[in-house]
Amino acid sequence: MLARRLLIFSRQFVNFTPVIRRQFADSASQTKTVKFISGNKEFIGKGKVGDTLLDVVVNNDLDLDGFGACEGTLACCTCHVILNEKHFEREDRTNPAGEEELDLLDLAPEVSDRSRLGCQIKIMEDDPEVIEVRVPSVTKDQRSA
Repeated sequence: MLARRLLIFSRQFVNFTPVIRRQFADSASQTKTVKFISGNKEFIGKGKVGDTLLDVVVNNDLDLDGFGACEGTLACCTCHVILNEKHFEREDRTNPAGEEELDLLDLAPEVSDRSRLGCQIKIMEDDPEVIEVRVPSVTKDQRSA
């Protein structure tokens, strides 16, 4: 009796597994374009769902001087970005900034109410195809102190 139940379950699981794989592959392979605007320059990169904005800069070798100097360890504010209003206002989209991130943003130049650290913002499946963020034209880290 138990062997029969296990056989039925295993057949159901085998039939269901391709559906899980396909859904995971679709969301993992979905890419978005991220446009970083700094002064009068634009830097454009692609990122996968789940990547952070810092990942996009690094993986696309974008020439944003000093961006992400601490490599996402929450030790600097060089990946400071200013999200557009629609992007920032979505509670389901942006996990609220923690105390550590807020302390670092206090040190950031050109800080605004929509400021976040790029290492903390992940690309999500329901984001627009092109995500625009503003990057301050000045960075502040130990190299410039």
